[in-house]
Amino acid sequence: MPRPSPERLAELVGGGARVEEITDLGSSHSWTLHRATLAGGREIFVKAAAERDGRAGRAGRSGGGVFAAEAAGLRWLAEGGGPEPPVPEVLAADEDLLVLPWLPPEAPTAGAAERLGRELAALHTASPPAAYGAPWDGFIADLPLDNTPAGGEWGPWYAERRLEPFLRLGAGALGTDGVRLVERVIEEIGVLAGPAEPPSRIHGDLWSGNVLWTGAEAGGGPGTGGRGMLIDPAAHGGHRETDLAMLALFGAPYLERVLAAYDEASALADGWRERVPLHQLHPLLVHVALFGAGYRARTVEAARAALAAAG
Repeated sequence: MPRPSPERLAELVGGGARVEEITDLGSSHSWTLHRATLAGGREIFVKAAAERDGRAGRAGRSGGGVFAAEAAGLRWLAEGGGPEPPVPEVLAADEDLLVLPWLPPEAPTAGAAERLGRELAALHTASPPAAYGAPWDGFIADLPLDNTPAGGEWGPWYAERRLEPFLRLGAGALGTDGVRLVERVIEEIGVLAGPAEPPSRIHGDLWSGNVLWTGAEAGGGPGTGGRGMLIDPAAHGGHRETDLAMLALFGAPYLERVLAAYDEASALADGWRERVPLHQLHPLLVHVALFGAGYRARTVEAARAALAAAG
């Protein structure tokens, strides 16, 4: 597995850092994952662009704008996420590397889940953006995500910027009947979208694997108890129900505790549970685009459920 050089990593982190050890943690999409130990014992997490075609250097790497988007999203969530945003600090980033504090994992608890619900509500409501989208080019996994800022209502924006592009990418795997179902959702989005809400700062890819349960705080130091930290965002101005629906998509621990604490801190609009399949439709289309027909059945089921919710 290719890994960043200690010298390059130390240069990027700066401050006279010296890297004493790098441990490989595997890979995800088109990047590799590492834990590095600095002189003095501090640990950091490193995401590195994988090499293409065996070529070294930037011309042969696949980070591109992905790391810039992730770093921008983490900083944007942190700056507007309330007094204690559940977001790690970005220590350094360039085309090839993203460096975050190392957050030691812990088993989730009911208390940590309730804290996440409250902090997620604050993230969504403390400093809402003026528009849907974001002022940087977006990615979800390593697929481009149209973040062009736009006003107006959420429903048409979601249909145009999230559903339609990924429907085109996954059309072959969905088949004619599957495509037509999603097209019906797009056509009826004005009815399906629910009550109007202003944009929120959302994580945008908040499936359970992107919540890191840890005992550390956002800056990497020891905390006062467990908490869920949000990693790997596709951050943008969106609908707050999207993050909650994605937590449910593959089963987050203590989900009902998260949701109850969220709703207590910032009440959700009537019918939000019935709209969960609508919000899950985009990430399911992303999975179809990435992984093929294995996700067709769940995508079709979500489209049918979204349509049924309108009666």
